[in-house]
Amino acid sequence: MKHKTVLITGASSGIGLEFASIFAKDGYHIILTARNETRLQDIARDLKTKHNTEVTVIAKDLSLNEGAEELTAELLAKGIEIDVLINNAGFAAYGPFDETSWKEEKDMIQVNIMALTALTKQLLPGMIKRNSGKILNVASTAAFQPGPLMAVYYATKAYVLSFSEAINYEVRDTNVSVTALCPGATATNFEKRASLESSKLFQSGAMDAHEVALSGYKALMEEKALIIPGSKNKVLANLVRFLPRKTVLNIVHYVQDKK
Repeated sequence: MKHKTVLITGASSGIGLEFASIFAKDGYHIILTARNETRLQDIARDLKTKHNTEVTVIAKDLSLNEGAEELTAELLAKGIEIDVLINNAGFAAYGPFDETSWKEEKDMIQVNIMALTALTKQLLPGMIKRNSGKILNVASTAAFQPGPLMAVYYATKAYVLSFSEAINYEVRDTNVSVTALCPGATATNFEKRASLESSKLFQSGAMDAHEVALSGYKALMEEKALIIPGSKNKVLANLVRFLPRKTVLNIVHYVQDKK
């Protein structure tokens, strides 16, 4: 029996790494991608040893314009069909928009939006043709409201949620599904890269990355359109719909402010 294959972006740490462990335990052929090839090779050896599963490393920088296309071209050249796509790669930048780095924000848009969309565009038609496949896009509870001090990041995650729900609706009459995973604050390298460790958001407590990935995995297998891990995150994500927009902006600014 042919093992199913999962492609996981941003697989070198955090939620992506936890997804790799979960899928490896379930017997999938794992395709790991991120920028750091040395780190990915270490992970691959560990997964092979622990789970006796096939692991392939394809190191790519998805912040580059050609990164996603090069990744799918390499999959095609290797004759690898993707049964499950986990669009996990993403990062944030912190600070007032007039002070943040445009280079960093361009890279963020490229990774969080362009690469995710390109990989979905390239791999979804094959899934539909085979009438089998699953895609999970990692959005965030940030998708449900604007985010002062992280304006571009919140906007990218709003795109991911909207895009995922729309495509999932489009493929509703097939055996293909698209799931949006919307975690809140999660203990990964994410908060360090975004300089968020001292923000009220992360100081108030963060979920474990494995717990978040496991919630996403279960929702993916159950073909749910949306999963928000954690009862507190569910309440907050839904609460913003009933509050005045200015109040929401004040709250988000308060929890992200490090002063």
